[in-house]
Amino acid sequence: MPKIFLSPSAQEFNRYVDGGTEEYYMNLVADAMEPYLYASGIDFDRNDRGKTLSQIINDANAQDYDLHLAIHSNASPESSFGQNTGVQIYYYPTSQKGKRFANIIFGNYSTIYREPGNIKLVPTTSLAELKRTKAPAVLIETAFHDNVDDARWIRDNIDNIARALSKSVADYLGVEFKEPQ
Repeated sequence: MPKIFLSPSAQEFNRYVDGGTEEYYMNLVADAMEPYLYASGIDFDRNDRGKTLSQIINDANAQDYDLHLAIHSNASPESSFGQNTGVQIYYYPTSQKGKRFANIIFGNYSTIYREPGNIKLVPTTSLAELKRTKAPAVLIETAFHDNVDDARWIRDNIDNIARALSKSVADYLGVEFKEPQ
């Protein structure tokens, strides 16, 4: 049975523009993914949000996972607070598997995000969850939580986000995506 590591944000200090935190909402997304993953026969573990990023990465590397999915929401720099919208899907540039997974997410997320032309694939070597994990990894910034419209979109689309990400996992792993009963 394929197995993935879900790593929703543990950043309780990142506040949404109109209430709540990145940690809270991204864990709601991961919670909503669980029934889709179970239905599709995909096993998973999740990070412990009380741990540091280094501890989360160590936990992810303690077993052999087929994928590592970090789920975040984005924030603009202070100088442009609230002005940015969009989705970034990050992968490590030398990881062909990570890039393939990022492209699958791009396709599935484009069907749900309110600005499908504002989704970017971003290769980077600077994110620890991409650089230091053994499994092929992607980090998605689901939308900007400092923008009123994006923050509302995230809250209103928790299940749609979870479904798109779960379908992406199933597509990558080559297993049939199934709706929960």
